[in-house]
Amino acid sequence: MHQLLLLSSLWLLAAPPASSIFQRPTGSPAPPRPQYLLEPLHTTVHTQRGATATLPCVLRALPSNYRVKWSKVEPANYRESIIIITNGLYHKNYGPLSPRVRLRHSHRYDASLTITDVALEDEGRYRCQLVNGLEDESISLTLHLEGVVFPYQPRNGRYKFNYHEAKRACEQQDSRLATYQQLYKAWTEGLDWCNAGWILDGTVHYPIINSREPCGGRLLLPGVRSYGTRDKQRDRFDAFCFTSALQGSQVYFIRGHLNFKEAGQACRNHGAAIAKVGQLYSAWKFSQLDRCDGGWLADGSVRYPITTPRQRCGGLPDPGVRSFGFPSQELRTYGTYCFTGQ
Repeated sequence: MHQLLLLSSLWLLAAPPASSIFQRPTGSPAPPRPQYLLEPLHTTVHTQRGATATLPCVLRALPSNYRVKWSKVEPANYRESIIIITNGLYHKNYGPLSPRVRLRHSHRYDASLTITDVALEDEGRYRCQLVNGLEDESISLTLHLEGVVFPYQPRNGRYKFNYHEAKRACEQQDSRLATYQQLYKAWTEGLDWCNAGWILDGTVHYPIINSREPCGGRLLLPGVRSYGTRDKQRDRFDAFCFTSALQGSQVYFIRGHLNFKEAGQACRNHGAAIAKVGQLYSAWKFSQLDRCDGGWLADGSVRYPITTPRQRCGGLPDPGVRSFGFPSQELRTYGTYCFTGQ
């Protein structure tokens, strides 16, 4: 009995204090901090122009004194533009998207962003950021519009646009300057164009499927050739524009021997407008518009869309929108393509 008591006393003397038993050993990793933002199942949201789209951002729990900030990464300058900030109770909208965005807020943990009447410029990368003291979290999502890229040059020939003029020209044709990702995707789908053009980030490229002498030589592999970043004010090239389908819209052809002015009036007589180049490309791509007839468009050019290539419709082996260029606007030879939509 005395021996047992002695052993117990020795153990108590040798044992570390109770508080030190639960202390983390020096150098051991800290316990993981809680992850408040759920990783989305899909990081790309597909939508159409004119539709309503929701980018998901859901919290696991509500930390104290938190804010959620939505922003968009602008491809032209790689800066983030704030869209909306909320603390769960109140929110504030910012920037040009302000009238068309809201928080879905289907439950208390939901900070998802809803965009109404989706526009071409809405495509891109978005960030949902939880601002919570010293350690923030964020998730990135991409809003993707199915679209089509087309090269564009003005009436007075190739290589006439500086960057700002190219941007404005695309916008006038119901489109916008394409991003590099959009141009690259178009190249993988068959876009082959020898003339270099501006894209949204201020760089200049041209996509080649069939290597040939006038387009860099036969020895260069196919690809998206690059001129790199150019002077936006002084340097002059064509433009690569991007457009997408618009819900509820239609492009159709009116047959006739019309000059340019008569073509516009013919469309107005039907309660429509003469179609823009981007609208014709969209109808060709998404509505499979296929006609052998050349028709006037709003920029004064004459074009026709071919989805099923055949010998009597230009003879080219690939689908596409063919062009007769910019004939005299007094010429009474063509019909017209009209556009109705929102």
